[in-house]
Amino acid sequence: MTVKNRVYAANLRYACDSRASIAQICRDIGLNRQQFNRYLSGQTRPSGHNGNRIARYFGVSEELLSLPPERFRAAFDGAGKIPILSPGNMLDDGFPGDLGQLRSYLGYYETYHKSLSWPGMIVRSATLLREQGGRVYTKSIERMTDPSEGIRQMSKYVGQAAYWRNRIFLAEYHHHRQPFLSQTILLPFGEHQRNYLRGISTGVAWRQENLPYCTRIILRAVGRSPDGRALLQNCGLLGEDSPAIPLPVRRYLNAETAPQMLTVPQA
Repeated sequence: MTVKNRVYAANLRYACDSRASIAQICRDIGLNRQQFNRYLSGQTRPSGHNGNRIARYFGVSEELLSLPPERFRAAFDGAGKIPILSPGNMLDDGFPGDLGQLRSYLGYYETYHKSLSWPGMIVRSATLLREQGGRVYTKSIERMTDPSEGIRQMSKYVGQAAYWRNRIFLAEYHHHRQPFLSQTILLPFGEHQRNYLRGISTGVAWRQENLPYCTRIILRAVGRSPDGRALLQNCGLLGEDSPAIPLPVRRYLNAETAPQMLTVPQA
């Protein structure tokens, strides 16, 4: 055991004494209990990513956990002196949540949702969930073609995914001259099927005065190395009853009449 590991372990144990239990701490942070015990005993130091998550959980900087124990305890007990996280990074703790669970859902998907801008149509797009540096990132591509109105557009969404309490959360940014954010909550694969993720998605309609909406969304898994060109070529608008749409997708999306517009009262 190195001196640095011993110091870190002592400070971590002191911080843990401020919480109800080690088990609860591991659940809250999303860390494996056995691995966390090795941090507490000084057998090993957490990776940069896990060290950052631990420090954020206790509301301190990562550097503070490496100070001599006397200085750490004085700073930790004097709450107002603890270097607090900057507001710009406060959401980082939410991602990726339970990475072990989330890894089961890495790969490519066909994504379907009803269109608010084109009533009676379903949008089919392509989505990728990939892991990098202990995070799971998302990338989605939409292709819209409407000859009657001279529209031919490709849109890109990028974001992050998290797994919490048996739900998958996607937060994505629309890369466009008129950007916006969208949020999606998905149910993990059911016990008897491993192909579809069902949920709801919120965003704004780019052809409806940026009005917010909420609609059902469903992702069909197509593996980790599909034919990418074919996946992109299949993106576009489809009629609600198109035979090109898998039956489980049609059933799920057509169970409601239309996406719900969220009206905002005028001031």
